[in-house]
Amino acid sequence: MPTKSNAIRRPAPHGALVMSAVATAALAWSPAAAAQAQADAALPDVQVHAPRETDLPRGQAVQPRRARPVSADVSEALAEVPGAYTLEAGGLSRLPVLRGLGDERLRLQIDGMDLYAACPNHMNTPLSYLDPSQVERLQVWAGLAPVSAGGDAIGGVVAAQTPAPTFAAAGQTQTQGDLGLYARSNGHAWGLRLGAQHATQHWSLSYRLAAAEADNYRAGAAFKTYDFTGRAGHALPRDEVGSSAYRTRNHILGLAWQDGAHLWEAKLYAQDMPYQLYPNQRMDLLGNDSTKLNLRYQQRTAWGQWQARLWHDKVQHAMDFGPDKRYWYGMASGGGSSVDGRPCSPLGPQCAAGMPMLTDSATTGAKVQAEWAVSEQTVVRAGAELHRFRLDDYWPPSGGGMWPGTFWNIRDGQRDRHALYAEVQWSPAPLWSAQAGLRVERVRTDAGPVQGYSDAPNAMGRQTQDAQAFNALDRRRRFTTHDVVLSARHQPRSTFELEFGLARRERAPGLYELYPWSTWQMAALMNNFVGDGNGYVGNPNLRSERAYTASASAQWKAANDAWAIKVEPHVTQVRDFIDAERLPGQSGERRFVLLRYANVPARLYGLDLSGRALLAHDPANRWELRGQLSHLKGRNRRSGDGLYAIMPLNARLSLTHQTGAWESTVEWVAVKAKTDVSSVRNEVPTPGYGLMNVRAAYRLGRGKLEFGIDNVFDRLYALPTGGAYVGQGTTMTNPSPPNVPQWGIAVPGPGRSLWLAYQVAF
Repeated sequence: MPTKSNAIRRPAPHGALVMSAVATAALAWSPAAAAQAQADAALPDVQVHAPRETDLPRGQAVQPRRARPVSADVSEALAEVPGAYTLEAGGLSRLPVLRGLGDERLRLQIDGMDLYAACPNHMNTPLSYLDPSQVERLQVWAGLAPVSAGGDAIGGVVAAQTPAPTFAAAGQTQTQGDLGLYARSNGHAWGLRLGAQHATQHWSLSYRLAAAEADNYRAGAAFKTYDFTGRAGHALPRDEVGSSAYRTRNHILGLAWQDGAHLWEAKLYAQDMPYQLYPNQRMDLLGNDSTKLNLRYQQRTAWGQWQARLWHDKVQHAMDFGPDKRYWYGMASGGGSSVDGRPCSPLGPQCAAGMPMLTDSATTGAKVQAEWAVSEQTVVRAGAELHRFRLDDYWPPSGGGMWPGTFWNIRDGQRDRHALYAEVQWSPAPLWSAQAGLRVERVRTDAGPVQGYSDAPNAMGRQTQDAQAFNALDRRRRFTTHDVVLSARHQPRSTFELEFGLARRERAPGLYELYPWSTWQMAALMNNFVGDGNGYVGNPNLRSERAYTASASAQWKAANDAWAIKVEPHVTQVRDFIDAERLPGQSGERRFVLLRYANVPARLYGLDLSGRALLAHDPANRWELRGQLSHLKGRNRRSGDGLYAIMPLNARLSLTHQTGAWESTVEWVAVKAKTDVSSVRNEVPTPGYGLMNVRAAYRLGRGKLEFGIDNVFDRLYALPTGGAYVGQGTTMTNPSPPNVPQWGIAVPGPGRSLWLAYQVAF
């Protein structure tokens, strides 16, 4: 994939080296011990604490390793949740969206750790640090998330939970493991998954490894009219989606100790991602190394339980142009030209060798929470949280206009959060349960002085003038946010349940919304985390977003549970929604533009419908039908414009058949044309489409063989939330074709793909 000339690599973090060193030891177990462990059917488990299934609002749990057996992206499992979808990005880093609110408007967590993207393109969103095989479940709350689940978010919470430690019975040991392999034809993707655990009555040691790799994938047919990449001798077929390849390795090492009511747990997470290319961004990820340490203590008491958590996350992130994007820019001082993709040298003011962009971040967090069982009907929770986020985003010189110094996009960026919360859950009357929660946060942000590549008065793109204006500002910002959530559930009979609630949630703007300062076209194009091909400039005067949400759900089901149907209407009114406005001179349609973040009033509303029906059930055969449908609208109430990346009307229907060890599924996916778009961003409309997927599984003892075909009829379709295709060519600038990506091409979805997966536990 990326050539040696432009692949940016940094030393792997110590965590990755530790993982490699312990892998062999962690995998050492005997078949006899495994057999004994299998015979111990009732060994006690200690679960990682999370809100219980009876808590309000309930949310929804999905299991990524079952939902998408050949996917390396955890967020793809959100397709199982009505009203949830993703913004397409790299093959491993899709951005979760709940009812039209996504990315930093959601609280994204891994084992209770609040984490943040550390990239001007949000290429390392928190869920990208896990493989689906490493996630026991995703707990999803849309809109009405309990205040104990997290704050500083208006759209909800997506909490990933890795497997909890397990312990053996007194005097025994328990050793087990699992192995998984998969391959997918489209993009020649493959993955390896490995896990092992050894436990005694008091100790538990576990290790999980996941590795994945893929080349560019193919669309169902040609979707573009050009094949150039800006590199000599390198062209792409017109059905190949440029910059969609990836390679990654993720490790998790866990150690836990329990004694009676006490549980201590430590987990070390490490990621080594050599590359992840992006079809809807002008840059590619060419190195992402991360180490996370998560410590937790939990104690059960006579009055309830309490827990404390402390974590630290260190990220080193690097971007440049991958193999499908032009690397050399400008005229060679010796007279040669780089227009045809040939290297120009020597380096200097007339020639640029790529555009290296580096980001370093550190996150430290702590949380203490206590839970009291006041009575059989009443539970009270209270807690406090501290979060400290530090960020440096800098671009070393590479020649041409990017010379002679380092460009500081964000320098000494700081974002600190301090939170207190309390919630009570009780049963006010028979057949009723209710919850009320209050959360208060103080968010403080700051950034240091910046500079462009050059401080000369005539530097390109007004770098010097913009930097001076930014440095003259008082860049400290203070936000106080208040969250209030009220919800209730009524179950008058076993076949009907009603749940409803109101919420007021707030979110303070992020560092990449406040502090990117340069109006230079090239620099602004590098700041974009929505994948629309446009350039963005920060706004230090942004106010926090305030969302008022009303949501309800009604569920009917048969007395024998043979069928169920659920209806969920919702509406969210947002004051000071962070949208965008065009910079002066950026008029016109059918082109990429430069924008600045701005507060506007907005409204989102929709309806989610889901259901299931058992069509036949006898000792030999079981037929089940499942379906879901979502309708969503989002509007900027000041301009009347559509909000960006709102998923159009869509439906999913699956028919499953089980007989003996066999299970087979036929799935239909239908999406309406996307015509209600964000005009200020020149968002690309997309036509409607329908897809068929088929899959089957066969159980072989402790193993399971799965295979299937996605997009059976090899349809060509555009992803409605896939953004603009800028996956190849001269991506740094915006002049007319044929030297740069053409506006109006949406990122297409994959064409037909055959896949095979096998997993075994032992």
